[in-house]
Amino acid sequence: MQKRIAIIGGGIVGATAAFYLSQLPGAQQVKVTLFDDGVGQATSAAAGIISPWLSKRRNQRWYRLAKAGAALYPELMHDAQLGTEVYQQTGTIVTREAAVDLEVLADLAQERRRTAPTMGTVSVLSAKDVQAQIPLLTNPQPGVLISGGARVDGPALVQGLLDRASAVNLSVKRERVTLTTDGDVVTSMGPQRFDRVIVAVGAWLKEVLAPVGITADVRPQKGQLIELAVKDYPLQEQMPVLMPEGERDFIPFGHGKLIVGATHEDGGKFDLSRDPAVKADLLASAQRLVSGLSADSITGMRVGTRAYTPDFAPFFGPVPEHEKLLVASGLGSSGLTTGPEIGRLLAGSALYGGEPDWSEYEKPLTTYLSSSAE
Repeated sequence: MQKRIAIIGGGIVGATAAFYLSQLPGAQQVKVTLFDDGVGQATSAAAGIISPWLSKRRNQRWYRLAKAGAALYPELMHDAQLGTEVYQQTGTIVTREAAVDLEVLADLAQERRRTAPTMGTVSVLSAKDVQAQIPLLTNPQPGVLISGGARVDGPALVQGLLDRASAVNLSVKRERVTLTTDGDVVTSMGPQRFDRVIVAVGAWLKEVLAPVGITADVRPQKGQLIELAVKDYPLQEQMPVLMPEGERDFIPFGHGKLIVGATHEDGGKFDLSRDPAVKADLLASAQRLVSGLSADSITGMRVGTRAYTPDFAPFFGPVPEHEKLLVASGLGSSGLTTGPEIGRLLAGSALYGGEPDWSEYEKPLTTYLSSSAE
């Protein structure tokens, strides 16, 4: 008997779950339908940096999850047959102006490398060395290079994963859906019953789960970034991602494309308008690193909404007392790093059932989900 699985939300979690549901053993007995209206998706406005190892977060569960997510990427790209235009291990440079701060950062990198071999090599670079790695820069700072760091084009990754899954057992419906009190999916064609429903709608989780009688403790945060046209260096595709001290993140892509951002705007919530003041701020940050840039260099601007929990930790898994529902939210600004691993785990749970123990990665879901009647 064919199993029917719905995914609500087509960002990094939903797209990865859909891909693995087309690849895992038993996929031939599954029909998957993904619903997404394309509005406000955090993945579409993510900077695309995969380099969690130097984070100063003290949350060890998050760090283990982020390490697992970063380690999964090469395998995922191979399995999905996606190329370097989507994901590439270019390395990541984190800069510090003061020599003592640079030394502390280098020591932290060497310590983290002992338990994270996917970090690759760790190198301390002078400002001149950094400029040699990223010729675009005219005002470089010294930094630490992590060779295993990478950049990813979030929208291209999501589309690639959905395309691969659609060739097997996935149907994509570009519409906004809701849930009934029983967890059925209300579509434009009326309510539809599925065996399992993965709800991966980020900051919209509270709204989507409300009819089921569940309150989700998540809040929205607005993020914006800009794309700029810069000089196309022959080896720009291999330039490291730059996380400069005191400035916005700096992600060189190939063919003269540079991304700067993204912002973290708690007051923006679900506002998806492009803010001229933020646009100017992002440009000013880029100009402090690269001379000669102007407003005419900007070729695009992206806006999205992230989801955060009170303790800044993601959560995911089967919903207590609602066995056919699985959720994921609270990924914050590390969604492209943690999202693929979360999507992979949810796909396995949706397909095979059981009561998975993911306590090494997260607190109990009851930390973030509660009955509306309570």
